[in-house]
Amino acid sequence: MKKALAAIALGAAAVLTLSGCTDSAAPSATSTATEDAAGGELTTVRVAALPIAETGALWAAMDEGIFEAHGLEIEVVPAQGGANAIPALLSGDIQFAIGQPFGPIRADLQDLGVVIVGNYANSLAEGTDVNAVVALGDSGITRPADLAGKKVSVNTLGAAGDLTIRKAVQDDGGDPSTIEFVEVAFPDVPAQLEAGTMDAAWAPDPFRAMIVGGGGVSVVSPYQATIPGLTVLTNITTQELLDSDPDLVAAYAAAMSEALEWAANNEAAVRTAIATNLEIPEEAAAGITLPEFTWDLAGAGIEELGALAVEFEYIEGEPDYSRLIQQQ
Repeated sequence: MKKALAAIALGAAAVLTLSGCTDSAAPSATSTATEDAAGGELTTVRVAALPIAETGALWAAMDEGIFEAHGLEIEVVPAQGGANAIPALLSGDIQFAIGQPFGPIRADLQDLGVVIVGNYANSLAEGTDVNAVVALGDSGITRPADLAGKKVSVNTLGAAGDLTIRKAVQDDGGDPSTIEFVEVAFPDVPAQLEAGTMDAAWAPDPFRAMIVGGGGVSVVSPYQATIPGLTVLTNITTQELLDSDPDLVAAYAAAMSEALEWAANNEAAVRTAIATNLEIPEEAAAGITLPEFTWDLAGAGIEELGALAVEFEYIEGEPDYSRLIQQQ
């Protein structure tokens, strides 16, 4: 198990590292024009996204030419989480980010002008979910309460992952205040668990599936246990871009909406894109649990997440949702 997990994790980490190598002279969020094969002008848009299975919808839609049909050329910029991408948004290095909604919640409380313009993917309300807290089979951790007093990794501290884990542990009779959360990038999870540097890890596919498929334990799906169907990823931009270039935002919204609807109906293409971009075997990609791909923010659970954050004192008050959430 150790060798298999380490090999897959190293491959995924290589994808993250290589795709993250950008020229210092790369275009900023100020759009640049290129031409497609037919001679039509395309606008280059830089979008931050995580190197995880959910991004398969974006990769596949790019291969399908959906964004080009809307006059856009997408440059994917790797990110570790939605909160990590916000400084790049504010600096103008990127124009959009696909990430968890908790970063934008915090940003709104600081009046930073960060806006959620659309959904991307929802977790599953029942059955096997797209992310879970996992542990090795010999860890002795089998239920949420067992996480009390343990070291648990998340990709971004102080966000939806550790927040929903705390709630799940509390509901199972454990003391969530005793959990030690550490920040670990998703591709590093298998190797870190094997090295014993943490007791359990919150991870999406394909990393969740790697651990469980290798004899590990799925301890709890924290989204499903706390806010069933909670959005996994949203599309984020800035109020400044909304105001200064509404046509670009409208084009991106139309393209992403079409891309997500197409992805929801073309699962095989999404899985192929996952296998290619994460450099994992096609059979591994075939076993990945896919989320509900949707642009629609209705029922995404963002306000419920904000209320839970107040309850656990992650934030002092809830954001201005009418300003934060602006469905395009």
